[in-house]
Amino acid sequence: MNLTASIVYVIFTLALMPRAKGANILGVFPMSGKSLNILYNKLMKGLADAGHDVTVISAHSNKLPILNGTYSEVLLTGFIEDYNKMLDSFLTNEELGKHSFSLWESLTYNDFFSIISNKTFHHPNVRALIESNKTFDLVIMEHIWSESILAFPAYYNCPSVIFSSMGGINPWVNEMVGNYLPISYIPHYWMVGDYSGGMSLYQRLKNLVIYLFDAIVIHYFEIPSQDQLVKLEFPKKGIPNIAEMYHTPSLVLLGTHSSLRQPAPLVPNMIEIGGFHIDPPKKLPKDIQEFLDNAKHGGIYFSMGSHIKSADFSAEVKKMFLNVFSKLDLKVLWKFEDELPEKPPNVLIKKWVPQTDVLAHPNLKLFITHAGHGSTLETIDRGKPALMLPVIVDQFNNAYHSVAKGFALQLPYGDANFTEEVLLSTIKEMTTNPIYMENAKTISRIYHDRPMKPLETAIYWIEYVIRNKGADHLKVASIKLPWYKLYMVDVFLFVSVTVIVLFCAIAHVVRYIISLCKLKGNVKVKQH
Repeated sequence: MNLTASIVYVIFTLALMPRAKGANILGVFPMSGKSLNILYNKLMKGLADAGHDVTVISAHSNKLPILNGTYSEVLLTGFIEDYNKMLDSFLTNEELGKHSFSLWESLTYNDFFSIISNKTFHHPNVRALIESNKTFDLVIMEHIWSESILAFPAYYNCPSVIFSSMGGINPWVNEMVGNYLPISYIPHYWMVGDYSGGMSLYQRLKNLVIYLFDAIVIHYFEIPSQDQLVKLEFPKKGIPNIAEMYHTPSLVLLGTHSSLRQPAPLVPNMIEIGGFHIDPPKKLPKDIQEFLDNAKHGGIYFSMGSHIKSADFSAEVKKMFLNVFSKLDLKVLWKFEDELPEKPPNVLIKKWVPQTDVLAHPNLKLFITHAGHGSTLETIDRGKPALMLPVIVDQFNNAYHSVAKGFALQLPYGDANFTEEVLLSTIKEMTTNPIYMENAKTISRIYHDRPMKPLETAIYWIEYVIRNKGADHLKVASIKLPWYKLYMVDVFLFVSVTVIVLFCAIAHVVRYIISLCKLKGNVKVKQH
């Protein structure tokens, strides 16, 4: 099918696609991370362009053109500065490079995100919105240890959609829609490592313990604290308990894709839209375009994302990278937030880089990345190998998954092997051995092989929920079952008791028959 025919086909398909009438949609996204807001902004813009009237609670202003509908903002002024301060205090030296998690990790994150939810409820712009007469047909929100945000759809008495930006299958969202995963082969989010080949007995035991402890944290610590937050801080009263709202979300949009994550079952109202934020490649800024065009031996792009800044590296680490780059024939584009006068001539420093466009350049041979979920999806989308330097939270598992898929190698920040010699040899291995590029192209092909573009998929299912008044028919029955019914405890007890009773009855009958036989034998002996 040629390009013109493909465009006509897409337009014709979209024209025939059933659509919800223009709806009033509220987006609640108090997380102020720049990379997260790229996702939120793109999703809500897509809904506006589809003809809906969207209102977005966010710390970042929209800078994208709105082609249709309306895009109104409820700005969380001051949140970006507060978020950065909180993040700096949270990402201590102990957290950076931490390669494992405690059993109570969820409780730590609950405390962190509860502060953000509290500030959201109290913000004057949010209170002004709530006290207005505005109504909504749907609320979309991110759930990151923030069940209290469910107060918004409860207050507006409308369906809700959860968008999960986290990589993998988010265990804290799974339970909300009844997607209880098999512990025997699906590792918990806090299980760091490569389990693509299965888990050993010890690993399955550890996995069980983490799932159990996390369930205790969620139900006996997190939900009560989130419930208290709603009761004390939400400006309007009469909101149900968190326990009553916990299973109300109609849809979960997962910001991941099966080409990267471990295969796992999903209930009908969980839809993958990983990579929806990625646009087709555009022409690069002139200096970057010329720099990569002239990379006769190939180019490398190096970025540590938005939370971890290369400029904050120690002097020793900066010197290590510069020494390694100076020994390469390749050109290196480094997203660096400050000046770096001692850089070698083959290195170009830029404070901002259009990442997805750079990754699409044909001369680019390698992406050196922190293994953030968005960056990992972007390197898969563009089909490029990656050297991953994970630092925090989900980045370690993103790196393990990528290495297991064969298009990446990892060298964790703070690892004992994080040396100049190892870094140089790893870069040379990945830029000279074609297997990494071949695997990257294979994974990229699988990633792109979908019936619809991911943003179109997201819009379709959001409109589906609106058209079908919450789409309750997609919700599985497990959300209504108490734990003892869900895990068949009552059935096992019934069967166990029944077997025991039958065994006792049979034993009693056998003993009775034996006693009768003995009695009969005694009678015969006396007659002789």
